[in-house]
Formats: sequence, structure tokens, C-alpha cells
Amino acid sequence: MGETVGLVLCAGLGTRLRPLTERLPKPAVPVGGVPLVRWALALLRGAGVRRAVVNVHHLPDAMERIARSAAGALGMELSVSREPVIAGTGGALREARAHLAGADAILVVNGDVLFDVELSGALAAHRAAHAAGGALATMVLLPMPAGARYAAVELDAGGAVRRIAGRFGPGGPRLVPLHFSGVHVLSPALLERVPAAPFEVDVRDVYAGLMADGLLRGHLVEGYWNDLGAPDRYLAAQLDLLAGRVPLGRFAGVDPFAGCEERGGGVRVARGARIDPSATLDGPALVGEDSVLEAGARVGPGAVIGAACRVPAGAVVREAVLWDGTGLAAGERVERAIAAGAVRLSAELHHRGAGSG
Repeated sequence: MGETVGLVLCAGLGTRLRPLTERLPKPAVPVGGVPLVRWALALLRGAGVRRAVVNVHHLPDAMERIARSAAGALGMELSVSREPVIAGTGGALREARAHLAGADAILVVNGDVLFDVELSGALAAHRAAHAAGGALATMVLLPMPAGARYAAVELDAGGAVRRIAGRFGPGGPRLVPLHFSGVHVLSPALLERVPAAPFEVDVRDVYAGLMADGLLRGHLVEGYWNDLGAPDRYLAAQLDLLAGRVPLGRFAGVDPFAGCEERGGGVRVARGARIDPSATLDGPALVGEDSVLEAGARVGPGAVIGAACRVPAGAVVREAVLWDGTGLAAGERVERAIAAGAVRLSAELHHRGAGSG
């Protein structure tokens, strides 16, 4: 068995999280104080991947710096594929091709998704399908969340993908609609199917040519999944983490609570944090390194306070996230919102509850 190489897609603009993503690329935003890309790399590392690639476009220097730091902390080798012009999900494969050389399988993961799944099973299923019939790609799928409006990936009874988003592929009778997780397992021969032009290529256009021949497979899994696509989803991921709904055992080398003092009721306080005795701290909550909660501050439940933050007298932080270095005004209330420096972004507008899984 050859080497499996990971590709983490990190080039997107993250428009629905603006203005947060004017400060950091979406795959770099913190979840429990840990950049999202590190969660994705840890998922790959748990599947035995030791060499990975990230593609970058939006705020490329920041994205590269944060991804390299994350990979280094996990003991992974990292290459960076720069896209001065965004290449799309299919074009990203073409542009990263030199970095993927030597792989016998490629695990592609969306860098802006928090996903708990055992990837080794998907790898094994893809390799078996490739050996049996030449399958070039396997899409890792989930049951469609209740009430969701995600574009469906539709499988036939034999596990072949026959239609994507209602318009790609030949279709067929009695298909089962499922939800795409954002994870693909690819055989290197697929890269030869990505056209040189146009420059921006949607991978679904590449897959459309595979479906009629049964070369695109689906692999069904279950697990926590959150695309963090909008402010409510981003906040939901933080609340799910605090509540223990994100299985940390899947992400070796990522533990937002490591080294924290546990104070009961789900309250974790990192080293160097200073909390005035008259401040109120209700769990679940996480207070980052060197943050200060002043007299009369009220934090929690459902608060993630980053490193070196300041919550002054009378300020309230409830079901909210403060990015590193954020200081609030005296008496300020941050509820169901994200505070990052001077930015305050409400998480109410698109609220749909906690992540699935």
C-alpha cells in the first residue's frame, strides 16, 4: 500500500463570515482557540496522513503561516499551493498536482468544516472499489440533516453516485439523497481528468464524466459535522465543543482544554488568566491564557474567551466568542455574537441550532 497524501482546501473567501474573514481566512478562524485548519490536519493525521497540502488564495500569507504552524505542531510535512486566481474545487487539484506526486490515494478535506469521522474506513472502501472496478473518486456522505436544504448527492443501490445537486450526472430510479461531508478520497488518475481550461473548475464538472461509468462512489458515515458557514454555525461549533458534543479523541494533538484548570460546572481556565473574585463565571465556559475578568464581569454560560482578552466591570459575555486580544468596554454585553477586536458580529440572523451529528 502506498502513501496517502492530504489536501486541505483553504482558498475560499468565507463571504458569509465577513467581516471576521477580512481579518483571518475562514480555515484559520479559532474554534476553542485552535485554528480550524489544525482540526482538519489532525483528522488527516489520525488517518495516518503524514504529508499534506493546503491551497491558499484569500489572505494567503496569513493562511500559509497558520497552516504551517498547525502542521508543525502535529508533526506533519506541509506543502502550500498558491492560487493567485482562485481555481475552484477541481482546479485546486490541478494546481496542487506537483505537491501530490507519489500518492496512491489523496484525501481531500474542506478546510472550513469541523467533522468527526474515522477516515480509515473511507480510505479502505475507496481502495477496494478502485481495485474492483476502477473507481477514481469516493465522496464521503452523511444522512441528510432533518430540515436541511443542502444539495443532495444521490446514490443507487450499489453505492454508485448517479446525481449531484440535481443537475450533475445521469440520474436514475430509486436514488437515495445524502449529504456531502466535504471529504473526498481520490485515486491519482483522477487528476488527469481535470481540464487545463477554464482555469476555475468545479470538481462536480469533473465528476459528471465519471458517473455514467460507475467510477464515482459514495461512502456513508455518521458523525458530528458543522460547516461553520455562517455566524450561527460558527457559534454552534463553539457551544458544541463546550458541551462535549465534539469528540476530541478523533483529533489527536488538538485539545483546547489541555493545561486548563477545571473549576466545576464545565468551567475551564487556562494558565495566566486573572479572574477577580467578584466576577461571575458560569459553565460551560473557556477562559484563555492571560485573559482578565475584572470585578463584576459576568461570563458564561456558553462563552469562549480567547487569549489575552479583557472583560471589564459590568461586561457580560454569554453564548459568545471573543477572539484573542479582544477587549470589551465597561458594561458591554456580547450575547449570541462573536467579538474580534473592534468587530461585533451577531450570530442570531441565521440561527439554526447546534451542528448535526
